[in-house]
Amino acid sequence: MTTDNKQESLRLKDEGNAFLMKHKYEEAIECYTRAIEADPTNAIFYSNRAQAHIKLENYGSAILDCDEALLVDVNLMKAYYRKGVSLMAILRYKEAQANFKIILAKLPNDKLTLENYKQCTSYLKKQAFERAIAGDEKTTVINSISYDSMQSEKSWTGPELIIHATKQSKDSDVHVEIDGLNIDYLKYMIQAFKNGDKLPKKHVFAIIAKVYELFKNENTMVEISLPHSKIPPSKSSDEILLENGKTLTIVGDTHGQFYDVLNLFEKFGYVSDDHIYLFNGDFVDRGSWSCEVALYLYVLKIIFPKSVYINRGNHETIDMNKTYGFADECEHKYSKKVFDVFTESFAALPLSTLINQSYLCMHGGLFSDDKITLQDIKQYNRFPISGATQPPKEGIAMELLWTDPQTHNGRGPSKRGIGMQFGPDITERFCLTNKIRKVIRSHEVRMGGYEIEHNGRLITVFSAPNYVDQSGNLGAVIHITENNDYDNEKDNGDGHRNVDDPNCPWSLKYETFEAVPHPDLKPMAYARGGFGF
Repeated sequence: MTTDNKQESLRLKDEGNAFLMKHKYEEAIECYTRAIEADPTNAIFYSNRAQAHIKLENYGSAILDCDEALLVDVNLMKAYYRKGVSLMAILRYKEAQANFKIILAKLPNDKLTLENYKQCTSYLKKQAFERAIAGDEKTTVINSISYDSMQSEKSWTGPELIIHATKQSKDSDVHVEIDGLNIDYLKYMIQAFKNGDKLPKKHVFAIIAKVYELFKNENTMVEISLPHSKIPPSKSSDEILLENGKTLTIVGDTHGQFYDVLNLFEKFGYVSDDHIYLFNGDFVDRGSWSCEVALYLYVLKIIFPKSVYINRGNHETIDMNKTYGFADECEHKYSKKVFDVFTESFAALPLSTLINQSYLCMHGGLFSDDKITLQDIKQYNRFPISGATQPPKEGIAMELLWTDPQTHNGRGPSKRGIGMQFGPDITERFCLTNKIRKVIRSHEVRMGGYEIEHNGRLITVFSAPNYVDQSGNLGAVIHITENNDYDNEKDNGDGHRNVDDPNCPWSLKYETFEAVPHPDLKPMAYARGGFGF
């Protein structure tokens, strides 16, 4: 290697470090990549690139970089640490523990490593205990709550709810009716949350139980359509016609950023009979107001059951909640039992929504098998006989929650380390096979709030601006409305074949927004353990 190459590689590494400090992670990765090309024998370059990948939540890519670093320098402790953190992030605790153990053999007093090692040990013990006590039959916590014996906390000075819980039979779910849960209650609740107050646990249990009932009655793929002045309603018995709907707004990840959710409604309009909202998963974890966001969306769903729809995200799962803060937040603000009923409600969430028979919306993305169709999603049983509340590690449910797009054709390994990636040809083929116009998903930060990808067939929308208080990204939403210029006489039924169809019945409008100030509380403020980044 020439001296010039070595000097250039070090300059690029320093430039990458500067970008990393400024939270410009894509630029940092580019600099480290060029440094590696100039000098592939420097383990620090791979390790630093791994850190940038971690910040972008590309944990699979970070693990690969750490492995490359350790091939060059087996004693680079930072590479073991970053690999351990990445493995923890994708819930591979046993492998993470092994990497932290290597560090502790040489640096037994390293505080962050010791905390992470202890957290891995604790989690593995909990997993073993939960497996040991798991029975064949699962009695839901939601169905075991006795509201008559519960009183509201003395600190609660707000409106009371009258809760009626009944069961048709011993094996049926509880049917909950809540008198007093209305717009006035919603307004009081929002102000209480702003004041740092909590709802009575009795109210929380009833709200979650009611919304669980609503979700459970929805299909795995919910079908909703706005009315169109020039198109007759669909004859599908599963389609919900939003009779008074004029605008349907799709919201991506909000991740417990309560004040940004409030701002979102203030900017783009409140839920009503004519303004429908679809929240596309990941409304909890990371942000420290995940309880408030979840309860806000749930109360909206109860008040406006035909104007609010919510898809499940990969963070509406128990393992992610225990890693990224929601479980600890629930226990801090309410109780473990509240987390348990939230977990059960997440299991009832639909996995996707088909809008206007034209736009398939899910949190993650498409599939490892080209044979999967809309009908397969629709018929997927998210309530297995076993009573399991968590999606399997492979198959339709996992891929709807976890997969990501890639720029090149075909399929590839996931940069996250979970699921896989799919290219423009996969999206094009899926749309044409299923006669839909676009796929809309979330799941990834986009600096501009949204991105139109895969030659226009795929849209990513992310709605947590300045994600985790450091990403600097915009948030975005997508509004779907009737296209007033649509001419039904020119529609031959093949409009889905043209991604830029000028005679599309629907218009898509993208709007972005910035983060707003919030109380001085860091992300994952309630998370226990040393999951240090």
